[in-house]
This record gives sequence, C-alpha cells and structure tokens, in this order.
Amino acid sequence: MSSVWRWWEAYQRDGPRGLRPIPAPGRPARLSDGQKRKLVTLLGRGALHAGYQTDLWTLPRVAEVIHQQFAVRYHPSHVWKVLTSLGWSCQNPERRAAERDEPAIAQWKRDEWPRIKKC
Repeated sequence: MSSVWRWWEAYQRDGPRGLRPIPAPGRPARLSDGQKRKLVTLLGRGALHAGYQTDLWTLPRVAEVIHQQFAVRYHPSHVWKVLTSLGWSCQNPERRAAERDEPAIAQWKRDEWPRIKKC
C-alpha cells in the first residue's frame, strides 16, 4: 500500500487531524528545547568563560556543564549525540609550535621548495 493511499484513508477517517505527524516512539529528550538553546549559548561563550583553564570543549566538560546547569546527567560519550543534534561537529585544534617563525617558513617555501621540488 502506498503512502498516498494511507494518507487518503487517514484523511477520510479523521479529516485534517488524521494527517498530523505522529510523535516518534522512544524515550523523551532529557533536555527541553529551551535548555538546548541555553546550552548552545553557554558553549558559544567558550570553556574559559565556564571556568576551565583552556578554551577547548571536551565531551566530559560539556557533560559537566549540562549537569551543573540543568541537573541532567549524561555519560560523556552520549553528549556527542546531543551536540550533533544541535549542529556541532568534532574539531581538533591545530597543533603548532610556539616558536614557529612564519616569515622564515614563507621564505623557505618561496625560495627553497621550488629548487628541491625540481629534483
């Protein structure tokens, strides 16, 4: 039976009310939509603002913030599902040496790399 036919039967039986979406089964979300919006705001301020020594959000840190702000406990590995549902993605900071000399690197790329590449 096609979906269109099922929709037609539901409309015939219940009118426009029969075409309303049916809530997905399963456990209800532990954070409300308002709490999720507040979480995005909190995370957007950065980990330093939340009292951490570095401005890097980790799953355990986000789980801790959720528990402190909303009294809801999540295992750090489950926090990932919450973050992806909010449009966040995994991003690792790019590691660079503090002593890195950008002008010297640019000069090497401009002068030395073409000479070496020809070989």
